[in-house]
Amino acid sequence: MININILKPNRDNFKVYLYIGALLIFLSIFDVFLRSFFNLNFASFLPDFVNFLLPLLLGLAGLQMIRLEYSGVKTVDIINKSVNNNIFNAGLTLLIIFITLLALPPSLNWMIFDANISGDSKEACSSIEGACWTYIKIWFRRFMYGMYPNEFHWRINLAFIILISFAFVGFFAKGKYKNYLTFYYAIAYPIIAFLIIYFLISGGSFGLEWVETNAWGGLSLTFIVSFFGLIFCFPLGMILALGRRSELPVIRYISIGYIEFWRGVPLITVLFMSSVMFPMFLPADAFVDKLVRVIVAIILFEAAYVAEVIRGGLQALPRGQYDAAKSLGMGYWKMQIFVILPQALKLVIPGIANTFLALVKDTPLIFVVGLSEVVGMLQMAKTNPKWLGYAMEGYIFASILFWVICYAMSRYSQHLELKYKTDR
Repeated sequence: MININILKPNRDNFKVYLYIGALLIFLSIFDVFLRSFFNLNFASFLPDFVNFLLPLLLGLAGLQMIRLEYSGVKTVDIINKSVNNNIFNAGLTLLIIFITLLALPPSLNWMIFDANISGDSKEACSSIEGACWTYIKIWFRRFMYGMYPNEFHWRINLAFIILISFAFVGFFAKGKYKNYLTFYYAIAYPIIAFLIIYFLISGGSFGLEWVETNAWGGLSLTFIVSFFGLIFCFPLGMILALGRRSELPVIRYISIGYIEFWRGVPLITVLFMSSVMFPMFLPADAFVDKLVRVIVAIILFEAAYVAEVIRGGLQALPRGQYDAAKSLGMGYWKMQIFVILPQALKLVIPGIANTFLALVKDTPLIFVVGLSEVVGMLQMAKTNPKWLGYAMEGYIFASILFWVICYAMSRYSQHLELKYKTDR
């Protein structure tokens, strides 16, 4: 006779525990599914309080029956380790599943089934209860390119195609050319990117009409600001991290002062200073474009955070690595470039990726100084008299864009972690 105690599952009869537990978990989730999607409740005959808690109680009982430290079943062990290691996590897992199931039907109805994308005016959405994606369709070009003239959008598209093409040069480098990739990406590629954006997007040369940066906007401006912010804040942050660990007091205290100053002020203040205050200190005949000032401000700001992330990697290396490099006769820079930094940067890939993600998500702040990236164009669109009341669709569209960008960066950082992972 099989003796089952759901409070103390064991490996001897784990198959019985697994089958019964899986059945209870399925019944709990299926019950919520039926209530949410079909408005069916088979336990309606029970008291309201019991009826409300029944799915949670069934699910907790089922998870309790399969909770075993080493069950021998790989999938079950993964579930137990990640979301079912105690009663609190089990309940939290079930609540997340239940809330997701309850939120899906109204969300799908509003976003897809009852939504509208046809037409070219607000009136096309007047008789529907769902989302008005017509609003996104009409404003799509503005969300992508800002106020950049429609007939010149091909210049932005071509510029980004060329930039992406040059970015993949490293994948085709072979043999001795791989030794020059660091120089290419650190120095040559930023210069190429600047020239392409300046001559192709700005225009004014080669028969292309000049377009002021005030007309730039949308997602393309988000990419431009993020791109230059990323490629320049990293080397500056690396220099500051080395400077903060320098044995020379002057260099060390200058680096500390820089890092602590920029980390102690909010980015929005830095943007205001670069946009409003900085031009006051320039000579009367001097002019620095607002977009350039904003990008420089973001670089200086984010470099302080990158420096601290890299410093963490430098401090994580054992002293023996420094001593071994010195014993080989390496000087300071040769030791840092070939021994210390390659190891330190491997350790801080997650931290650097996190800083870069924060930089991308901070770009909407440039709207406060008059530059309308994708969120700035959304703010402009939602105040248009012809499209009042449809801000929700715009925010969802912007959130999807940023999620896709940030998720792609996150996945790439994970790829780099696996690629450069070394067992210690």
